[in-house]
This record gives sequence, C-alpha cells and structure tokens, in this order.
Amino acid sequence: MSLELPLSTMSVGEKIQLLEQVWDNLCRQSGDVRSPEWHAEILNERKRQIENGSMTVSPWSEAKERLQKLGK
Repeated sequence: MSLELPLSTMSVGEKIQLLEQVWDNLCRQSGDVRSPEWHAEILNERKRQIENGSMTVSPWSEAKERLQKLGK
C-alpha cells in the first residue's frame, strides 16, 4: 500500500497531530511487536553506566528545559 501525504503543505502542529493519531492507533492494536536485540544491549550498557557512576539521569522536566534552551 502506498500512501501520499501532503507533508510539505502541513504545519508542524498538523504533523504532530498526525503522529499522535498513528501512535494512538498502534497502541490500541495487539500484536507481537518485538524490540530488536540491540535495544536490550543498549539498555543494559546504560544501566551499567548509571550503576558505575559514569552516566547520570535527569527528570524529564529538566531534560526538556535543557533541550528547549538548545533550540533557541
């Protein structure tokens, strides 16, 4: 199935709304969607880094604020 969307004429808000609709639909569907093995490898490595102190984490509100400042 090929689907053409007028992405070049859509506003950012319209594109985000479209993504939200697709995501909501995917969440409602049951199915066997498996993460690739490399996802687990990355998560395990990040967990090790947090445990040994070479990586830190931030609350989403702080991370979001830092990202917004980068975009200015």
